[in-house]
Amino acid sequence: MTALTVTADRTKFLRLALVADAVVTGGNGLVYLALAGPASDLLGPGAGLLREIGIFLLVYGAAVGLLASRPTINRAAVKAVIGLNIAWTLGSVVAVVTGALEFSTLGAVWAIAQALVVGLFAELQITGLRKARR
Repeated sequence: MTALTVTADRTKFLRLALVADAVVTGGNGLVYLALAGPASDLLGPGAGLLREIGIFLLVYGAAVGLLASRPTINRAAVKAVIGLNIAWTLGSVVAVVTGALEFSTLGAVWAIAQALVVGLFAELQITGLRKARR
């Protein structure tokens, strides 16, 4: 069975971790969409790429929020969110280290800060899964 069938109290921590992820991710997506030009000037990557990232983040944030709102949380979906968060974290670090996205200094600091936050979301979600199982 791929769904957690435990009481709401046992999934509260997991739900909060997912909601926090959804809100922060969606907020970032909105900023990248609405302020792509100025963000590009500050961070380095082109405005077009930031808009594309913004669209992705909005869709991803909405999906994570939907997952958090379901009466029964799908364990496989949470694992997918965790995997994507880990991939984002590692990808951000690689992009900074390799210079692939031509970050400004501020952009590199921002990308690493975001990687740390997304990595924290993954860790909180892993902890939430464990708490839900008990």
